[in-house]
Formats: sequence, C-alpha cells, structure tokens
Amino acid sequence: MSDLFKKMDDFGPLGNYAEVAEGYFVFPELEGEIANRMRFKGQECIVWSVNDYLGLANHPSIRKADTEATRDWGLAYPMGSRLMTGQTSLHTRLENELADFVRKESAFVLNFGYQGFMSVLDTLLGRHDVAVYDSNCHACLVDGLRLHMGKRFVYEHNDMDSLVACLEKAEKLVERTGGGILVVTEGVFGMRGHQGKLREIIALKERHAFRLVVDDAHGFGTMGATGAGTGEEQGVQDGIDVYLATFAKSMAGIGAFVAADAKVIKFLKYNMRSQVFAKSLPMPIVQGSLKRLEMLRTMPELKNTLWTIARALQKGLSDEGFDISNTNTAVTPVMLQGSVDEAMKMVFDLRENYHIFCSIVIYPVIPKGMILLRLIPTASHTLQDVQETIQAFKAVRQKLASGAYAEQTT
Repeated sequence: MSDLFKKMDDFGPLGNYAEVAEGYFVFPELEGEIANRMRFKGQECIVWSVNDYLGLANHPSIRKADTEATRDWGLAYPMGSRLMTGQTSLHTRLENELADFVRKESAFVLNFGYQGFMSVLDTLLGRHDVAVYDSNCHACLVDGLRLHMGKRFVYEHNDMDSLVACLEKAEKLVERTGGGILVVTEGVFGMRGHQGKLREIIALKERHAFRLVVDDAHGFGTMGATGAGTGEEQGVQDGIDVYLATFAKSMAGIGAFVAADAKVIKFLKYNMRSQVFAKSLPMPIVQGSLKRLEMLRTMPELKNTLWTIARALQKGLSDEGFDISNTNTAVTPVMLQGSVDEAMKMVFDLRENYHIFCSIVIYPVIPKGMILLRLIPTASHTLQDVQETIQAFKAVRQKLASGAYAEQTT
C-alpha cells in the first residue's frame, strides 16, 4: 500500500517547472487597472493576455454600475441557492435578456463558466447516451465529459470525416442502449483562434440524429453582426441546441449562461447539481451583468474597435511572415519552433527588454518543438501597441532563429 500523497512527488507537466516559473511564467502578478498597458515586475508592458475583448473591465460606466450595485445590495444578497431562497427579479430579467439576445427560447444563469459547463454536460448525458466531441475542446468540456458514465468518442479537430466516423460508431451503440447522441464543440477555439465548423456540423443533422452543444466563450460578444456569437456569424444559430457562453471574457465579469429551448432549460434548472446546491450569484454581479449586456447590445463601436485592432495585428504579423495558424477570430496565435528552454528565455526577453506581455503555450498543450505565443486583442489596445508588438516579435524571432536563446545560460 502506498501513501496517498506519494503522487505529489511529481507536480505534473507544469508544476515541475514551478521553482523557475512560478511568479513569472505562471501565476504572474500584473499590477494596475485592467488596460492595454499594465505593470509587471515594476515595468510598464503592453498586455495581450487579458480576455477583456470589448474593453469593458475598466470602462467608467461599468465601474459606476458595479459600485452602485454593491452600495445598494452588498455582496451577500441573495442568500441560498436559486431553487430555495436565491431567486430575484433581476436574475430572471438577466436570463430573459440573454435568451432574447442569442435568439433562444430560454436561458439560465450559471455561477461560473468552467463549473457550469461541466455540469451542463453531466446533466444532459445519461449512461445510455454517447458523447462525440472535438479533440480541441476546452478543459471544462473534457472534464464534464469525464463525468459521463457512458461511451464517448473524440473526433479530429474540425475534421468532418472524422466526426462522421464517430457518429456512425455512436449510432450503432445507441441502437443497443436506446440512448441519444450529443455532439460537443466550440464556437471559437480559444488557443488557435479557429471557428468551429458549426455550419458543416449542423448540416450533418440531415443524415444523423444528434443534439449539438456549443461552447462560445470566445465568440459571445466578438462574433456575428450583433455580437450574438459564432452561430450568428455563420448563420446557423437556430441549429445549435444548447448554447453556452461566459461573462468572463467580453462581459468582463463573473458567471456564465446556458440558452436553449424552454424545456431544456427547465430540465437543467431542476437537475444541475452545481446550481441546485450552490449559492445564487450575488446581486451586484447580476446587476453589473445587465449593464454589461446592455453595452454589448447597444454599443457596436466596442466590437468594431476590437476588430480594427485584431485585423491590424493579424495583417501586420502575416505580412512579416509569422504563422498565425489561419485564425478567423480575434484570438491571435503566433506559432514558432523551439524548445521549452528557448521559449522561456524568449518570453523573458519580450517582457524585460521589449515590454510585451503575452501568454506562452508549450508542450504538453501543443506538440514538442513548438512554441505558441497567444495574443488577445481588445478594444482598449491602440494601433501604436500593434506596431510596437510586431517590431518586438520580429526581433525575438531573429534571435530564436540564430540560436541566441539556445546559447544563453540561465
């Protein structure tokens, strides 16, 4: 018999770098108000790592709404879960406005995106059902599917032939079990910026019987003519059976929501354990979310500014020969080749000497020998930020290619 804590001798792929990485590459402490430029280790940096797409996080109207809501309600109200004593007219109003905005019959507010999305999948799937999901789905979806006691198949990222093969296997299984099939994908894949092939997936409903869940965390507020998401962008919002989005990105807040037909939402409201047994979202969060949604709906200039910055950044990088992974969303990945050691030295150089702060992604999230620098443009950024960043990226790419980072000693 082994000590339960014996496993903690190995801290995992990221934790094993903790001694050299913590506080700098992981768990970094950005200081100052959320903006395009913040302070890191005492220096001002252009920050491309905050998912504040529409620049609402520090918007004066949002600060005012949040302050007034906290003054009026405090952080405790309402007490208890929604099912028991945590229901208010503002919760209902927020749900009605969200449903109307994303063109679904009904919506249900969730306390958190990660926990909420996990719980949606757990509630939708019974042991006789089969789940089919994209290989690049976010961890919250994968963790939700791990709770599923039935069979699940994963298809190659955005590969419709692979999806069809999985659907055919799923159909054979449910013929025996009597269950149903749930396909799970994302509207915008947040790591490399690809849109999920929602139109093609929905077209498969003509030949295969399944329901579709779409996590549109990065698409809500950024995609589509009105910002209603990737389904709107592709003209297939009606074909999405269960629509998920978070308040933590475009709305710069806390919480999330699920939208679907009224009977689906009613089922989730009464059966989602993470919501039935959890305290209701505090009133300042709900009232603040209403203000954020109002601005998202009525101020198209926010999304327009985001896309002005995103297009300038992506065109500038492409024109300089950078591989941005064919992104067709605001998410801007820059793919380079190098070791983990080189990646860390390059990011150190970017932050210390060029004052550019962006997220680094390395193995095991992406293949060995690859480095992904992910940039999240926002409506708060400027064209000057874009130009400075492109020049910095050119400089560090040249150093990487010359072997300068490989030769450096730590």
